[in-house]
Amino acid sequence: MNDGPERTMTFWEHLAELRARLIKAVLAFAVASIVVWCFREPLLLWATAPFVEAWKEGGLPGEARLHFSAPAALFIAYLKLSMMGGLVVSLPFVLYQAWAFIAPGLYANEKRYALPFVLTSSGLFATGAFFCFKIVFPNAFRYLLSFGGVMKGTSFEVMPTVMIDEYINFSLRMLVAFGIVFELPVLVFFLSIAGIVTHRHLIKFARYFIVIAFVIGAVLTPPDPASQIFLAVPLMLLYAVSIVVAFIFGRRGRSETVES
Repeated sequence: MNDGPERTMTFWEHLAELRARLIKAVLAFAVASIVVWCFREPLLLWATAPFVEAWKEGGLPGEARLHFSAPAALFIAYLKLSMMGGLVVSLPFVLYQAWAFIAPGLYANEKRYALPFVLTSSGLFATGAFFCFKIVFPNAFRYLLSFGGVMKGTSFEVMPTVMIDEYINFSLRMLVAFGIVFELPVLVFFLSIAGIVTHRHLIKFARYFIVIAFVIGAVLTPPDPASQIFLAVPLMLLYAVSIVVAFIFGRRGRSETVES
């Protein structure tokens, strides 16, 4: 039995509610991005640390550096970095607005998952991005930069000239991809309480997911085997966690619905 408000909201009231929630989320994102913009140079130094370290370990001559070919390229790179940082900072508030919008249509036993949902989703996204930055980036840059230098048996030298816009686009795409992929247990949580999947379904599908995990790793990461494994293995571990989540909350959701 739904314990939501007695009066059903009309379509236009739902639309107005959605508009209000979106405005709040966008404003939070904008304010967070502006704040992060004030720290754009330290943020860029932090974002390029794996690249600089890989350059030194690869024995490439000179100091690691990024270039920009257009007058506005550096500004746009800073803007993208600030927006990514703003997204991370405002993500808990944005997720809460999403939950607050759908909450009126939930059962009372489902509404209490609001805080765990916000904290878990934000934490998993941050964990995925941090894992990418600390584990995948160093190995990926080390592998990719290893192709540069003096070619064996010759004096011919091939040196990387990395453009800042390409570096930022590559890094942000990887960070977001890992952050989203790490949300798998949250997705399974919602599917399980909705009765769409059960832990038995996930167990039967596990052998296929192993293949999918390596395919995702091959698509999202650089072409070195280490980076692909670094994504595929955590994905399989998250899938195992998702089976446990489906077992716990799928059973709990069904029993609480019967009781109400």
